[in-house]
Amino acid sequence: MRTKYIFETRMQVRDYECDIEGIVNNANYLHYCEHTRHLFLQQCGLSFADMHAKGVDAVLARMQMQFKVPLKPDDEFVSRLGLTKEGVKYIFHHDICRAEDDKLCFRAQAELVCIVNGRLAESEDYDRAFAPYL
Repeated sequence: MRTKYIFETRMQVRDYECDIEGIVNNANYLHYCEHTRHLFLQQCGLSFADMHAKGVDAVLARMQMQFKVPLKPDDEFVSRLGLTKEGVKYIFHHDICRAEDDKLCFRAQAELVCIVNGRLAESEDYDRAFAPYL
């Protein structure tokens, strides 16, 4: 099944994100994905700080990752996002592609759940904000 993208952002690899092999260190792909999700949330009118103040925290429950083609210093890339929902889980489908040739470099699925006042629960705010994309 091909991912239906609902959001994308462009970024550039910074030298300090690379390891001794001259490629992006694996952990940095998680940062790229998280930054993409945060930008998407802002587009949806959601703020982590505001939601936390209301007692609602969206937390990462699981992440599956596939490393395809390494990014290198100064590479520009496009981080694309799709979204599905299964029960209480929001599943973010991440694809990171090198901008120069649209080569898939990284693919992941991030499962987020909401903790509402200390308990696993659905969030009306998140459901309402994500409804146009599901």
